[in-house]
Amino acid sequence: MTVSDIIERFLLETMGDEPTVNFNRNELAQYFSVAPSQINYVLSTRFTLERGFIIESRRGGGGSVTLMRVAENVDDVLLRYIDETLSDGIEYGKACQIIDRLECDGIYSDTESRLIKAAISDKALVAPTVIKGRLRGAILKSILLETLKLQSDDGD
Repeated sequence: MTVSDIIERFLLETMGDEPTVNFNRNELAQYFSVAPSQINYVLSTRFTLERGFIIESRRGGGGSVTLMRVAENVDDVLLRYIDETLSDGIEYGKACQIIDRLECDGIYSDTESRLIKAAISDKALVAPTVIKGRLRGAILKSILLETLKLQSDDGD
């Protein structure tokens, strides 16, 4: 387990079921014996909008940070990903963040998430590198549209 994993786990456990958590970036860095830039790295890579978080950061005073969980309707999340993220293609890491978010929301099981990730991996996409992002985006968009359809069918 990496230091980034440990910091992420700590923040998630601290947050618990609360919608927000406030902390001081420098104090957190001292607690984990890392540079404040390591905290910034964890926040920017592990607590993204794709994963359902918004970060508010204030300069000065040691770097006060508010981490907020975005409460969205599943249909809204799916539509946002379909409209915004996938139109011009998507990198594998960002696609995995979307799948992880939907798994956390209970839309996909662990097995389904793993299968989707395998299907959109660079290894599975036998195509020139320049078009892999577009191809991955098209596949993921199709999966999300079908998920949205299934969600709607379950609601009827």
